[in-house]
Amino acid sequence: MELYEAITTRRSVRSFQEGQVADATLEKLLRAAMLAPSAANQQPWKFIVVRDRAKLNGITAFHPYCKMITQVSVAIIVCGDPTGKKWANLWPQDCSAAVQNLLLAARNEGLGAVWTGVYPLEDRMAGCRKLFGIPDHVFPFAVIPIGYPQDPALAFKEMDRYKPELVYRDFYK
Repeated sequence: MELYEAITTRRSVRSFQEGQVADATLEKLLRAAMLAPSAANQQPWKFIVVRDRAKLNGITAFHPYCKMITQVSVAIIVCGDPTGKKWANLWPQDCSAAVQNLLLAARNEGLGAVWTGVYPLEDRMAGCRKLFGIPDHVFPFAVIPIGYPQDPALAFKEMDRYKPELVYRDFYK
């Protein structure tokens, strides 16, 4: 798949069919995530691959916009660990880039995924920390449910969201 095809056909998929995502495929997604740019190449991310059904379902107790997780066999939790990093306050941007790479890699593999935000919402971070044993110095950033879309034709429909009125030349006006 070409890069622009992955970009223009990537969607936030919230309806999934049954099916397991292979470990080898998940490794491809994680490798893509870890190739994301980061400030001073600090790579402040950590990833939790969740397959345990009780834990997946448990996420719905603290994340009201993650109900689709009950339909998937796997999710990846992206966390930021700024400990000892020179540019510690830039970890959210770094993790955002990692999430975007992961989402595009999922699309390339024919998988649907959706970015459900955790950070900076205290209740979601606390729930994530408790359920997955995440230490206080590590910040749960996002939960990414991953699976096969219920309707691939709809999930991967090409879209153009370009709006020239949002682009300024040489000066913000």
